[in-house]
Amino acid sequence: MASKRKLRRFIVIDEVVDKLYGSKVREYFEENNVQHKILALPTTEETKSMDLVLNILHEVQSFSLDRRTEPIIAIGGGVCLDIVGLAASLYRRRTPYIRVPTTLLSYVDASVGAKNGVNFLQCKNKLGGYTPPVASFLDRSFLQSIPRRHISNGLGEILKMALMKHKGLFDLLKNHGKYLLDTKFQSCNSFAHHGDAALQTTRIAIETMLEELAPNLWEDDLDRLVDFGHLISPELEMRVLPSLMHGEAVNIDMAFMTYVAHARGLLATEDKEQILQCMRGLELPVWHSGCSWALIQTALRERLKHSGGQLRMPLPTGLGMADIFNDTSEETLERAYELWVKDCKTGLEEELQAQGDSSAPSLSCVPL
Repeated sequence: MASKRKLRRFIVIDEVVDKLYGSKVREYFEENNVQHKILALPTTEETKSMDLVLNILHEVQSFSLDRRTEPIIAIGGGVCLDIVGLAASLYRRRTPYIRVPTTLLSYVDASVGAKNGVNFLQCKNKLGGYTPPVASFLDRSFLQSIPRRHISNGLGEILKMALMKHKGLFDLLKNHGKYLLDTKFQSCNSFAHHGDAALQTTRIAIETMLEELAPNLWEDDLDRLVDFGHLISPELEMRVLPSLMHGEAVNIDMAFMTYVAHARGLLATEDKEQILQCMRGLELPVWHSGCSWALIQTALRERLKHSGGQLRMPLPTGLGMADIFNDTSEETLERAYELWVKDCKTGLEEELQAQGDSSAPSLSCVPL
């Protein structure tokens, strides 16, 4: 009678996460008598390429992984989960994999849905596919060790869902944003007046994301509210890399589109101001010197090219309400851009001047 095959696991972990948690991961597999290979890699937007995917696949092949019973495990932020997802989809045409997000952005965004990919020819996620994981394991305790800026970065994606679909989520961010930043989304009994804002915020963000993604998992319908903040941000993020993180670039896009919605008469002035105030409270940038009118025009031309010849522009029509629009004129966009620059760039410059900070580099990603 053949002996039972020993349990085996192949793990890809971001190298920063490995320094923080690698010893615990290794201890877990050793104590449970699991034969394992841990591959620690630098997973950043700059390294998010087919070269890294092929590196993973060489190691997977050497490990002699059984694609039916031995899922690949990805532990890290969104870039790590994207790269491993693509590698798993390619190995033996499809190998199961598990996502373990360790940043707030990957917790509420990359852990949900089926997409994976890498950057190509200076274009964000130009190569990729749709292969959902067999599971996502969510543990907010990872967030204790990430910098405050990374928490703010993830809040950008949560705010996206709040503006598109859920006023209650917007109110949570508006009322508890600083608390969530200060506590890094840990549940703290000593702050009873906040309730469990961390649990509520992440749960609603994920549920609303799933509501949008599940009926259209393969993106057969290109009208997607989850594309809010993603019309201009891919071009901006890659153009100024590594100046902006993903959620920061998304928020700058959302700030501009909030002005577009206002210029079109879709959004009341009071709502526009509430949105901008909330963004600032979450310590997110609302303007960037690299987001020029020329860049916006280039980004929207790319959008037309890859969206069936229509802009399919998600815009807020209130707090927690939105719709898709294809008829925003160039004149409206330019008027919104001028007002956006006037308000947000001028406001930022005035604040920096008041602080006496003459050394701020090109007003890149300093929040208002």
